[in-house]
Amino acid sequence: MKVKTFKEAYGVLQRHAQTLREQDEPNIDDLLSIVTESVSAYKLCQERIDAVEQALEKALGSVAEAPAPAGQAAAPARAARRAQADRPPEPDESDDLSDGDIPF
Repeated sequence: MKVKTFKEAYGVLQRHAQTLREQDEPNIDDLLSIVTESVSAYKLCQERIDAVEQALEKALGSVAEAPAPAGQAAAPARAARRAQADRPPEPDESDDLSDGDIPF
């Protein structure tokens, strides 16, 4: 399955995570395809997130250089804080996955 959009890739990750959560014991026959598709979907999502972050940094950088009309100077800063708050935290390398939670 070749996904092309962030939404499709995110949907793949959600479906696979739900499938794995609902299993009483892993279905080893499907595990390889689940992992392969999930890794591809994750990479696509990460690429899109990185591209959006770069575009925001570029846009906000050019806004910061240009004088803003009165009362509008705080809007880009609020947008950047909101975007950061909406982004899930980066996984900590010291996270212990032994609790059975699926890492994707």
